[in-house]
Amino acid sequence: MKAVALTRYLPIDDPQSLTDVELPAPVAGGHDLLVRVEAISVNPVDTKVRSPKPQVEAQPRVLGYDAAGTVEAVGEQVTRFKVGDTVYYSGDITRPGSNSELQLVDERIVGAAPASLDAAQAAALPLTAITAWELLFQRMPFDSENGGRGKTLLVVAGAGGVGSIAIQIAKRAGFEVVATASRPQSVEWCRKMGADHVIDHRQPLGPQLKTLGIEQVDAALNLADTDRYWDELGELLAPQGHVGLIVEPAGALKIGDPYKLKCIGIHWEMMFARPRFGTADMIEQGRILDRVAQLIDAGELQGTHSETLGRIDATTLREAHRRLESGATIGKLVLAGW
Repeated sequence: MKAVALTRYLPIDDPQSLTDVELPAPVAGGHDLLVRVEAISVNPVDTKVRSPKPQVEAQPRVLGYDAAGTVEAVGEQVTRFKVGDTVYYSGDITRPGSNSELQLVDERIVGAAPASLDAAQAAALPLTAITAWELLFQRMPFDSENGGRGKTLLVVAGAGGVGSIAIQIAKRAGFEVVATASRPQSVEWCRKMGADHVIDHRQPLGPQLKTLGIEQVDAALNLADTDRYWDELGELLAPQGHVGLIVEPAGALKIGDPYKLKCIGIHWEMMFARPRFGTADMIEQGRILDRVAQLIDAGELQGTHSETLGRIDATTLREAHRRLESGATIGKLVLAGW
């Protein structure tokens, strides 16, 4: 089968950083689906895993943590899907990824793809949808249907992949959503996703919130730079508020006052935790994806796909990595077809 892989961890401008390869087709067993991949999306985790380091792989390593496709075969323990079903998923970071024509993935972390979206549009959603949903509704104590009524949520980096879906599910849950963005295009995108207000994260956040009549926020999702906004969010969060984090801090964080003084809940989200550790509730990820697909098809959520760069090959995938590393992407970049 065709795949895009690496054996060395190199700068993305090096043609050997990602290469086209031929690999043996895997065989489904147990809870695994064998999926024929039709479209993939790229995420910051792809660039982080691929980032330069001296390690050398003995066999080609396939990355990729967002896909949509069709079930080609099923393992003997599979109950949720059958051959021919269209599915979407993020996968398991400890296993070969989705940058290949065929991929094995545990059925429990797979969802039925939205019927109203094509493969490219569906592939843009899984990792970010799971991340936002788990963080807001499972790590934080908010109900997905009405847990935001009367509350204000600040979303730092609202135009990114996670921010794009977090804005939508928060609005649906009843939050007043303030997103941050720094360019006219990203401001417009946040408003398109449903943000009530958009402020500039290059400037101090507090004065901008006060201009909106917001003295404090009940919850904040810091989806960009944990260290940079840590002190400021500690001041902006209400007593007994909540902060959600997804980015590893560069240095030590001061988790005492004002966080301790206010009893602010600190919540980490790593969407690969359930599949990586085989948790008893890993089927929750399949259920989240099923629910997101239902909401997409009902018109209550919209897709976050911003551009299809081309077909799935090493040249196009390197370009996708370059764009992500620029820090200027909006929504989700997708590759489709072989």
